[in-house]
Formats: sequence, structure tokens, C-alpha cells
Amino acid sequence: MAPVTLDTGFGLIGGYRSDPPDRPRGGLVVVHEIYGMNSHIRAVADHFAVHGYVALAPVMFDLVARDVQLGFDAESTARARELAAAVGFERAVCVVETAAGSLSDTVENVGVVGFSWGATVAYLANARLGLPAVCYYGGRTVPFLGERPKAPLMLHFGEHDPLTPPADIEAHREALPDAFIHLYDAGHGFNCETRADYVEAAALEAQRRTVQFFTRFLQP
Repeated sequence: MAPVTLDTGFGLIGGYRSDPPDRPRGGLVVVHEIYGMNSHIRAVADHFAVHGYVALAPVMFDLVARDVQLGFDAESTARARELAAAVGFERAVCVVETAAGSLSDTVENVGVVGFSWGATVAYLANARLGLPAVCYYGGRTVPFLGERPKAPLMLHFGEHDPLTPPADIEAHREALPDAFIHLYDAGHGFNCETRADYVEAAALEAQRRTVQFFTRFLQP
């Protein structure tokens, strides 16, 4: 559990890395949501380390603004959207590629898991880089469904998520017939324990499925 520095080609950015106590089963790049690096994302990385994965979460917003600390209020959300737009999906995918490359010195196989905005980054990393990916509540993926997966893919959605209406979930099912798609009795952000939308039962079940997915597809 330590801060790291990544040379992305766009400049140096920070990151949070969590290593398992024993020999790793694989590596994971953890892509944060629009609220940036926070205690939740660090906890996610630590969770995967407990399950045997070297988890690395790049601080994507370091590309445009350093040491950003955001809450979940309306003002912070507006700022978060500005930062995410400034980073852009193209550069974010390049950062995932850099982070995955840094992990390849330690492990044989690397996957990616992303949340909300980061879920779309994870999807694109699957389609463009061929990384096995798990995407949590990635409503922004709809415009990119024409880009086909190149590796195993799992998607988690909340059926009460106002950012992902039923038509969008159905669009994912139609475009991605081979993906593992799961729907939960929850809204947006249900995995984040510091948000009002947190749903423990949904979070635990999604975590179980996610670990099972990476256990299956990141085996050396």
C-alpha cells in the first residue's frame, strides 16, 4: 500500500498501489470515477490485493490538475465533470496502458476495473488494448458500443440508476452478447461505501462476481 509515480507520456502522475501478502495471481489497473482518487478507490485497490492481485490506481486527474480533493456535492460534481472532460477518454486509455505495462514487470496477466467514468475507460481498454475488464455502472459507454471487446468483459448496472436507463442497458445486452452483464436492485454508485447510493448487498455480490471473473481470466 504505497503511492507511486507513473510516466504517462503526457507527464508524471501519481498513483496508489496495493500488493498482496503472497505471490500475486495477476495485476489490476483500477480506474476511478469522476470524483478522482479518494478513500473509496484506495479501499477498492486494497480489497483486490487481499484477493491476491497487485492493484494500481492511477490518479488520472493529475494530467490536468494536481492534488484534487472532491466530495459528492453539486459543486464538486460540476468540477469533477470538467476534469474528466479535460483528461478525455483517449488519454485515460493511454494511462491504463502505461499502468498495465508497469505491472507486467511483476505479474504475467493484467486486467482493468473501472467505476462510472472509469468504467468507460475500462471498456475502451478492453476494446483497444485487449485487457480483461470489469465495468461498474458505465453509462457513458453507449457511444462506444461499436468498438468490439477484445477480451472477456463483465458489466455491473443498478436498475434504478438515472444515468443508465433501461434502454441503455438493453443496448449493452444487444451489442455485447458475450459479455457477463449483471443488474442490481440499486442506483448509481452502489459500490461506494461513502455515498448515499451505497447498497451493501449489491456491492458484495458484484465484488464476489468480479473476483470470480478475474480468477478465471487472469490465471497465469
